[in-house]
Amino acid sequence: MSASKDNAEPGLEIGARLRTLRQHRSWSLNLAAENTGVSKAMLGQIERGESSPTVATLWKIATGFEVPMSSLIEDSPVDGVVQREPHLRRVAISESRLKLWKPLFSFDPATGIEVFVIDLLPGQERMSPAHQAGVSEHIIVISGQLDFCVKEHWQVLGAGEGIRFRADQSHGYRNSGDLTCCFHNIIHYPE
Repeated sequence: MSASKDNAEPGLEIGARLRTLRQHRSWSLNLAAENTGVSKAMLGQIERGESSPTVATLWKIATGFEVPMSSLIEDSPVDGVVQREPHLRRVAISESRLKLWKPLFSFDPATGIEVFVIDLLPGQERMSPAHQAGVSEHIIVISGQLDFCVKEHWQVLGAGEGIRFRADQSHGYRNSGDLTCCFHNIIHYPE
């Protein structure tokens, strides 16, 4: 009996999406490696489901292909209303002490927006390279405390606080508190 799509391993789904995206563009693995900064060997391993990419690797791939990151993790909605319930979310990526849940809402071409729910465990820091030109992010802290950095300037955000910034510059997130920090990350891509 074959596994249903809902029960498929996230790494296999990401690999299949990467392969489809690369083939749709008629890119060889060499060309994909040049455009993403991810080695040909690593791209091949991801496509075959032999390696699960880190968040940093997924961002490099998404930036190189100029696609939203959620398009590598989850299918985009076709039409109509999309509703997410917290108990339906599955972990898509987990590296070290950072847990990135499946997108709350995957990329919507009509709005240019995707929404992630991210849990950052105590002591964890995640630095992000600049995204494509014009990309912006909105961070809303749901629980805990989040240290946020842009242009090497750190500031602290508590539950209920948020920030909007240009994400086409390096930025980062850190949890210096004692509790897990949960935040929503709304990413807007220009047309």
